[in-house]
Amino acid sequence: MNPNIPNIPSIEQLKEIALPAPVSYAPQTWGWWVLLCLLVMAVLLVSARRYWQWRRDRYRREALVRLVELQNSDDQLQALRELPELLKRVALSMPPSGWNTKPVGASLLAKRPSHSPLMSTDRTPSRAGSLPQVTALGGKDWQAFLERHSSQPLPADFSQQLAQLAYAPDATLSALPSNQRDQLFATCKHWVEHHHVAA
Repeated sequence: MNPNIPNIPSIEQLKEIALPAPVSYAPQTWGWWVLLCLLVMAVLLVSARRYWQWRRDRYRREALVRLVELQNSDDQLQALRELPELLKRVALSMPPSGWNTKPVGASLLAKRPSHSPLMSTDRTPSRAGSLPQVTALGGKDWQAFLERHSSQPLPADFSQQLAQLAYAPDATLSALPSNQRDQLFATCKHWVEHHHVAA
């Protein structure tokens, strides 16, 4: 062996290099944990609100399905007769905050004594107190209710058209032009679809 030749390391002398610890994906400071908690809470709140709105609008979805059924019905006379009833049911199904909190016939307060049993002056929008108010609406009060909750202007005689659908003789309804029928269905559909309710 030549002493001038340096020792060449053998492969047995090689050692594995120690790898560093894997980097954690968890936030390293408390600020990130707070931000993550706030984000999770915001997602939960938005999801809960969406779910609550979806459940609250169930009556609206059912009414729209019924409107499509009526519009495609073979018995157009019966379908037209059911439109006013359907709108009244939608009004009754609206969440309490969307109901009219004004007493029925408020325009008649000056003509009728305030202690009259026919007139409720309870202005709380409770479901029990509001049901009679909505069911008793007719004429100008019904028109005003529909307009107040509509997202676009309604025909000035819309409540009269609905009353005609409910009470006119069959011959009168049969004589309605098809474009007027389509317009009635479209107006009813738009009101059901877009009427606004206070959150």
